[in-house]
Amino acid sequence: MKRKFFIPLILFSTLLVSCFEDMDDNINTASTLEIQNFIYRGLNFFYLYKADTPELANDAFATDADRNAFLESFDTPESLFEYLRSPQDRFSNLYSDYRVIEDALNGISLSNGMEFGLVFYPDNSGNVFGYVRYVLPNSSASAAGLQRGDLFTQVDGQQLTESNFNDLLSPDNYSIALATYDGTDFNLTGESVQLTKVQYNENPVYRIKTLDINGQKIGYLMYNAFTQSYETDLNAAFSQFQAEGVTDLVVDLRYNSGGSVSNATDLASMITGQFNGQIFYQEFWNEDRQEDYAENGLFDNTLNNGNSINSLNLTSVYFITTRRTASASELVINGLKPYIDAVQVGDTTTGKFQASFLLYDAPAPGFNRNAANPNHTYVMLPLVFKTANASGTTDYVDGLFPDIQQREDYFNLGQLGDENEPLLAAALNQIAGRPMPANRNFKNLKEFSGSNAKSPLYEIMVDTPR
Repeated sequence: MKRKFFIPLILFSTLLVSCFEDMDDNINTASTLEIQNFIYRGLNFFYLYKADTPELANDAFATDADRNAFLESFDTPESLFEYLRSPQDRFSNLYSDYRVIEDALNGISLSNGMEFGLVFYPDNSGNVFGYVRYVLPNSSASAAGLQRGDLFTQVDGQQLTESNFNDLLSPDNYSIALATYDGTDFNLTGESVQLTKVQYNENPVYRIKTLDINGQKIGYLMYNAFTQSYETDLNAAFSQFQAEGVTDLVVDLRYNSGGSVSNATDLASMITGQFNGQIFYQEFWNEDRQEDYAENGLFDNTLNNGNSINSLNLTSVYFITTRRTASASELVINGLKPYIDAVQVGDTTTGKFQASFLLYDAPAPGFNRNAANPNHTYVMLPLVFKTANASGTTDYVDGLFPDIQQREDYFNLGQLGDENEPLLAAALNQIAGRPMPANRNFKNLKEFSGSNAKSPLYEIMVDTPR
């Protein structure tokens, strides 16, 4: 059965204003113990790695007083959450304001429109340079004329380093100093760009294009987040591919760090279509919840709004991936592999196969928004189940490895959707049977962060609460 995504996340303008006005606008102060009891209850009930933390066992405390004494030994909710989190868990999160994560789930965040990566200098100095991955339309960055491939080394006149980059790039307003690289040194161009962050609603369907390569109609889709509220835009892209006679497809997920499980299922079903009702993924919960909660995710043929999915019925697909490709992106690739030839071009992915859903301070088992404690705004997004494909493949902690390995060259990025862009060219050459030219000037540098690293949804895969 098709799962419905968070109703309160889709109907913000009506439900949140009418139903939760008192909760949002008249917050009283909850005690630290009150919040920490919520954290404990939620993790004790749903946490995937509950068995790794002895204090989360159902018989860990003889009395409520004993449990409260344990909770009160932590100064903050954050310190308790970190203690209870399993060493193998890289992805569970606690948020002090649920409104931030709710906005993020709808694609809304503060942004200046410059999506960037941060890379260490090749001289091991600890200095850092930024490169523009892409620019969002109708944003401060687009108005300033920034383009993919632009480099910057200074922010507000200070050199970026591994110790100051977070402080320099966090403010709502800052200026970047553009630079070039001559193969040895970075040189300032003398051009400075002022950028301003505003509330921005990002459409993750960034680029749609049909390429004609030696008579083959090859579709190209750059999809940057699995945002459920844009399901109709994604479906429209596949309608366009159908109309243009696409027989091969390249899906660019190089900067897509995840999002909605339901939306990932839709994308897999748009790529195929011939497997409706068959297993797309399996679920594995903690021992207490497995029997009652685990169910298979199935290929589907309708969106959440009831519209039919536009499917291409392909038997092969090419995915462009990098180290920034995570969670729901990996779910699509892994879920398709038992059924069609899912070819991965680029670099190894993050290695995120677990899903989460929001837990509010409300009674178990719902932990839902409309019954939440009105005295605080804390919310959790813990890992609640792990996924496996129909063949049982899971636990890819080191990521999914590419069939055709090629890393991005920060000094020769190319333009997204252009058939000569290096990673897309590698996929097209494979489809068309052409040899891939070597990049003899490639520098293997370490990228360590980027503009989406501070997003509350970074590397997160979100499912519907049960």
